Amino acid sequence: MQAGKVRIVTSILVVLALAACEPRGSVVVNQAAASSGRIETLFIGTTRGADPATGEAFGKVRSPETRFVRLDVAIPPQHVAGEISWPKPNRPADPATDFVAVQQEIYPDAGSFRADLGAALARNRREQREAVVFVHGFNNNFAEGAYRLAQIGADIGIEGTLVHYSWPSRANPLGYAYDRDSALFARDGLETLLREVAAAGAERIVIVAHSMGSSLTMETLRQLALKDEGKLLDRVSGVMLVSPDIDVDVFRAQAQRIGELPQPFVIFTSKRDKALALSARLTGQRDRLGNVGDVAELADLKVTLLDTTAFSEGSGHFNPGESPALIAILGQLADVDSAFAQDRTGRTGLLPGAVLTVQNATQVVLSPVTAISQIQP
Repeated sequence: MQAGKVRIVTSILVVLALAACEPRGSVVVNQAAASSGRIETLFIGTTRGADPATGEAFGKVRSPETRFVRLDVAIPPQHVAGEISWPKPNRPADPATDFVAVQQEIYPDAGSFRADLGAALARNRREQREAVVFVHGFNNNFAEGAYRLAQIGADIGIEGTLVHYSWPSRANPLGYAYDRDSALFARDGLETLLREVAAAGAERIVIVAHSMGSSLTMETLRQLALKDEGKLLDRVSGVMLVSPDIDVDVFRAQAQRIGELPQPFVIFTSKRDKALALSARLTGQRDRLGNVGDVAELADLKVTLLDTTAFSEGSGHFNPGESPALIAILGQLADVDSAFAQDRTGRTGLLPGAVLTVQNATQVVLSPVTAISQIQP
């Protein structure tokens, strides 16, 4: 066997070994947990169908119908920023330490979902009628994507209404091809969810997408552009791609077809992202968008690359959601667009680190020392 193939096989075995050691997420409903910690309310659109083999209501099965769910998640009082604590195998969930759902409601139709979502948006001040739509990545089940959004919402203190799009990932480390096909399948479902969010009264929609969910997001925005859906695209007031698993050339083609990208358009990258390094090898390429090193490759696009390499631990595939220092920085990103519009070469006070601008694209290489000094009172 050739050396290159041996390295790929070894990488896959390492990923499988690590995955086998991690407990998988599941929705555990415990109404008593309502008094134990902070509650994050999630409005969910999903194209996961019921799986008769496992009994899951929202499994890996691809459904042409978009269903809608509300999930109230209790954040445990002992929660550590950046972490999601799952119930230990064969033990009941402990609301003091584990993420637990207080309530799960499956809506009978889109109208009921839209009414509840509209009421939640209306409770915010008018200028804050903002929905944050999270699109999960590869190898996630229904609970894992939803609870990740709850964790991010709690850690960052997001004031906008939390919305999640759960697409039919196989939730298996060996399901990469299945998930890539599912991401394409799920484009219409994400478009449907964005329409419902806008119809519910969201004046601003910020999309946060992780890993393969970034490819799904870009394909959906491209789809809207091809349909000339300017009004809906105008509601999208920012996009954040976290460790995007997208071919760089494909991303450039998607962005050019979309036209004017929503602003701010932020891409979190890391040169130590092991998952993307494996993805690049599997596709026979040097890198993916999420570990691109040279901002010049995107010079003609109005994007901001945040290099989080210095914060990478473990797989390094979700630094902004797992590093407490980066979580603190995330809370400042609402002002990225205006700050860089004023001075795209020297605004290190907002985003601490070395700044490089090439044409329209800006890269900020974040460093732990400057980040820590930035978040201290």
